[in-house]
Amino acid sequence: MKYKVVVFGVKDTSENIVTFIQEQICPVDLVITISPEVTKKNQVSGYKGLSILTEKYGIPVHEADSYFLTDEKTQNFMQDNEFDIGISMGWQRLMPKSVLDCFRYGVYGFHGNSGYLPFGRGRSPLNWSIILGDSRFNLNLFRYDEKADSPNVFATEMFSITPHDDIRTAQYKNMICSKNLIRKLLKAYEEDAIVIRTDSKDFDSWYEKRTAADGKIDFHARTREIYNLIRGVAEPFPGAFAMCGENEVRVWEAHPFDEMIDFSAYAPGEVIDVFDGKLVVRTVDGSLLIDRYECVRSLQAGDMLV
Repeated sequence: MKYKVVVFGVKDTSENIVTFIQEQICPVDLVITISPEVTKKNQVSGYKGLSILTEKYGIPVHEADSYFLTDEKTQNFMQDNEFDIGISMGWQRLMPKSVLDCFRYGVYGFHGNSGYLPFGRGRSPLNWSIILGDSRFNLNLFRYDEKADSPNVFATEMFSITPHDDIRTAQYKNMICSKNLIRKLLKAYEEDAIVIRTDSKDFDSWYEKRTAADGKIDFHARTREIYNLIRGVAEPFPGAFAMCGENEVRVWEAHPFDEMIDFSAYAPGEVIDVFDGKLVVRTVDGSLLIDRYECVRSLQAGDMLV
């Protein structure tokens, strides 16, 4: 069987993109995802099963038994069918050459950073951009090869990261730009006019993989660094955290509070006061207001977060 437009995905953002293509551009002929059992071996933030797309649109969904698409079922499926163009959204693994070679026009995915590929290759680029305090994000739609985030760029769109954004609002901007890029790609596909730029003059740099443990807050850091971490790993990611004695405090929302009031009588990480259930916490260069947190008990003035 021949599948013209194929979407790879494992997240709620993947469903959003399928809906966008199906309702506004052209039919999606196939969705490739992973089975729920695979998520038990792979950490997938924001995972969502996509079988609902069959019920909603009649789109067939292939559930791979490997996030790397190397399982026998998927390999046989790819060899037994024909494919034109693939679009990856929320797929956080490399695809093998055996899969990529099955697509006449290639498989395309997204990767961004504050600069230009191959600068900023690697994992969790949007999270890292917020954590590092970047104020812009270049989102590239590029053609996959066997390497990670190669500069085979079809098109790029840029958006701002403001001090008010967290990872979720940045994802909203990312999705808007992704849809613009997909519209351009599928128009070029229909016209058989896809052009790829591979002449980047930038240099390689890499974002490292992030785990839930990397969300640990260091109250010896500056306020802006703590704030950037909290908003960079907010929902749907695992969140930032600290310890209060033996209790974990999961911090979901916070913002810089004041840098002029004299808080020298308090230690960094100490809860100075509580207003409406919100915590004023001392930092090295000021204070942080924790707007929303989770803990087995309500925190009080004098509690220490470490």
